[in-house]
Amino acid sequence: MNRNERLFAVAEDLRGAGGRGRTTSQLARAFGVSQRTIKRDMAALYASGLPLMSFEGRGGGYQMLPQTHLTPVPLTAGEAAAVVIALASQPQMPYNTEGHSALNKMYAAMTPEQRAMADDAASRVWMRTDASAQRPPHAAVLDDALRRKVAVKIAYADADGNESRRLIEPMAFARTGGHWYCLAWCHLRADGRWFRLDRVRRAWPTNTPCEPRDLTAVFGEPPPDAMPASRAVAARG
Repeated sequence: MNRNERLFAVAEDLRGAGGRGRTTSQLARAFGVSQRTIKRDMAALYASGLPLMSFEGRGGGYQMLPQTHLTPVPLTAGEAAAVVIALASQPQMPYNTEGHSALNKMYAAMTPEQRAMADDAASRVWMRTDASAQRPPHAAVLDDALRRKVAVKIAYADADGNESRRLIEPMAFARTGGHWYCLAWCHLRADGRWFRLDRVRRAWPTNTPCEPRDLTAVFGEPPPDAMPASRAVAARG
C-alpha cells in the first residue's frame, strides 16, 4: 500500500469509526506504520480539506466530524500534472479558482517526491496563452450564481463600449471564437442572450431564484462540433 492509498484507507477508517474515533496507536497498528507516520498522514488529510478533530487522552487520537462526505483524492504525479496543464491552458475557464483550490488540496496529500515529479512533468509542457485573457475577478460571481441557480446583476459593455445594467439568470457557459460567454436569460430583453465574459465590467450577487427554463428551448441545440463538459467527454479526450 503506497501513501496515497493509505491516506484514503485511513480516511475511510475514521469515517467508519464515527464518534468513537481512533487512537494514534490503533491507526498505527492497523496500517503497519509508526505513530509518527500516522501524525504526518493526519496533517496531510487535514490540509486536503477533511474536517478532522484530534482528542486528548491516552495516546491521543482523531475523529472525523460527521458533516463531511468528502474523501481525499489520491493522484499520481502524471494525473496531478494533467490538472495543472488543464488549468494553465484555460485561464478564463469557469470555476478556475475552485480548480486551483482543489489542486492545492490534492497536492497536500502527495509526498514531496510526487509533487516534485508532477511539477517537473507540467513544466515540460509549453503553451502560448493570451496574457489579456485572464479571468476578471467578478466572473466568480457568475460561477456561483450558475451553481446556486440565482440571478445576478451585471454592468455590461457592448462592442462599442456602451455600458448597461442588466439582471440576468445564468444558464450555461460556452467557449467559441477564442472567448468565453455566459448564456443567460436577460430580464431587460426578456430573452436569452450571450454575454461575453470580458465585457462584464462588474457583477453583484442576488438571492433571487432563477425561473426554471430549458436551456435548449432558449438557446437551441449546440452545434455538432460543440459538446457539454462532462467526465465522460473528458475521458474520451
